[in-house]
Amino acid sequence: MSGGRLAIIGGTGLTRLKDLEISRREVMHTPYGEPSGPLTIGQYHGHEVLFLPRHGAHHTIPPHQVNYRANLWALKNAGVETVLAVAAVGGITQHMTPGRIAIPDQIIDYTWSRHHTFFEGDGDDGVTHVDMTYPYNEGLRQTLIAASRELGLGAMERGTYAATQGPRLETAAEIDRLERDGCDLVGMTGMPETALARELELCYACCAVVANRAAGRSEGLITMEDIARHLDSAMGRVKQLLPLVIKRCRELPAP
Repeated sequence: MSGGRLAIIGGTGLTRLKDLEISRREVMHTPYGEPSGPLTIGQYHGHEVLFLPRHGAHHTIPPHQVNYRANLWALKNAGVETVLAVAAVGGITQHMTPGRIAIPDQIIDYTWSRHHTFFEGDGDDGVTHVDMTYPYNEGLRQTLIAASRELGLGAMERGTYAATQGPRLETAAEIDRLERDGCDLVGMTGMPETALARELELCYACCAVVANRAAGRSEGLITMEDIARHLDSAMGRVKQLLPLVIKRCRELPAP
């Protein structure tokens, strides 16, 4: 993880890195169209970091219209090897309470009609299958876990992320189904981003922030005001976590 550049993909609640000392922005053009925005490059607590807001600088791109292929290709083309993906999610199971950080170890894809692969069968390599048994890089996951423990953040150290289509939130019955399937968290951006990172051989892990209890898991309806309030609090902890994770990544020996 220490050999190449490191990038942070920011989700809802993290459209910019406050302490990033920006040196330049790079506009990238890719074979798959335009990324969510320019790559912002600078020094973050003494380490070079590339930052890309998944939903655009002003949070205007809905999850089903994010150009995931362009985003990941742009990062790879810029020399990135390690990607920390931050995502806002809903909590399904009992311990996934609003404001909690979770570091998932599994994911189930419930999305449809998204461009979900770089391997379209139109190259010289024929049909390509990529192993996804363990979708997140375990070394990077353990780095996130160790940093969370050191800071006393009480992060959930595993869990299954359900990636749904969006942009609407789920029904209570859909959440019941996801829980029966073994899901702990629900979000709208985990796929195809996770799979595309694997196809590009990027070292990728997710730092999920529980913004609300999923549908039917609390009294009343889900409101955007409640989500914003929980995210504002939780993102403060994420901003504590990221500098330590980046420092630890840079201290690891190159593979």
